Amino acid sequence: MATINIRRDITDPFYRYKMERLQSKIEGKGNGIKTVVANLPSVAQSLARPAAYLIKYFGFELGAQTNTNPKDDRWIINGAHESTKLQDSLDGFITKFVLCKSCKNPETKITITDGRIILDCIACGARHDADLRHKLSGFILKNEPKGGKKGKKEKMSRRDRAKAESQENGSANGGSPHDSNSDKGEAEDGDDALAAGSDDEFTKTITENAKGIAANGDDSGKEDEWAVDTSAEAVAARAKELPSDLKRSLKFDDDEDGEENGGSNAYDQLGTWILDQAKEKGSVTKVDDLEIYKKAHELGVESKHKTLTVLAQAIFDEDIVKEIPVRAGMLQKMIGESEKHQKAFLGGTERFIGNDHPELIPQVSGILLQYYQNDLISEEVAKAWGQKASKKYVDISTSRKVRKAAEKFLEWLDQASEEEEESDDEE
Repeated sequence: MATINIRRDITDPFYRYKMERLQSKIEGKGNGIKTVVANLPSVAQSLARPAAYLIKYFGFELGAQTNTNPKDDRWIINGAHESTKLQDSLDGFITKFVLCKSCKNPETKITITDGRIILDCIACGARHDADLRHKLSGFILKNEPKGGKKGKKEKMSRRDRAKAESQENGSANGGSPHDSNSDKGEAEDGDDALAAGSDDEFTKTITENAKGIAANGDDSGKEDEWAVDTSAEAVAARAKELPSDLKRSLKFDDDEDGEENGGSNAYDQLGTWILDQAKEKGSVTKVDDLEIYKKAHELGVESKHKTLTVLAQAIFDEDIVKEIPVRAGMLQKMIGESEKHQKAFLGGTERFIGNDHPELIPQVSGILLQYYQNDLISEEVAKAWGQKASKKYVDISTSRKVRKAAEKFLEWLDQASEEEEESDDEE
């Protein structure tokens, strides 16, 4: 299903907040004509609102009857209404009942207090009242979101709290609450991207351990200069010249994704193209995210999990900690919620650090912290990865070293889980 930006006024293809485009079908004839919104639950989930709120809003805006509790999951609006019209109406709902009035992000949750509907923003911490004059407000007051014990996804996670605190700290220092860490990294010591606003000892330790990553101006040991020839023959020839470690990561399952007779597959071509661009532009940081995504799309691998293994090794350099937030938008789009993609991304990172940049092994916890706080890996995937060394991407000895260096981050996750469980018990 095609996705669009939740805020349709933002055209950035890497805008992190996405939802499915509304899909509707007109059924019946005459007085019995009706519109079924097929994917309303999915859209509602993306907005973190009950589907009943959306369908009722459509009813009020279109002056039509709706069903707010269908047993067969068929969300119906009486009358004939085109998808484009419903999408325009949904924009109004998002503006009034989803977006934070301060930062304009859709990371809000609804709480009802003393007859007020409050939009509580997880992103920046602001709290604003929804307009009680709208008819939907009366419906929300009578049908408030289910309370009780919070589910894991409904709670502000350790990552979200860290982000909010970081943004508040940024505002206190005179910056915008939504300035990214990467914007400050150029002017400061390079460890600010790790700070995340958290004061617990684990985060402090990780931050301290992440210090010392400095740009290496010595180009010796890097790949030889290549002429930028994009013909199939040239790409295949350059693929043969790739460093052995990178070549192993790019050559996957020829029967599935590659060409026969030793030809260069799509992953070889993507990795080679990125390396070519880095050589031409003087640095991999100058290779544009959108161009990388377009190249992956051109090769037909933008949605493949193996692409993330290639990207983990090809789009960063020694300053990976500062570069992760800059690349996060593109990586979020390509990883999504898929555990398979997250594992492949971790595998590529393991090879990038363990084989290509062993000097970064002491910084593994800091790197994983950035992945986690930029929504590139989940807590579950990170913990599962840390439990057992694997020889899938590197030799077993190197894998053990990388996971050993990740212990501080994994301990931090465990502490966060314990705090959440204690919070649940108190409730």
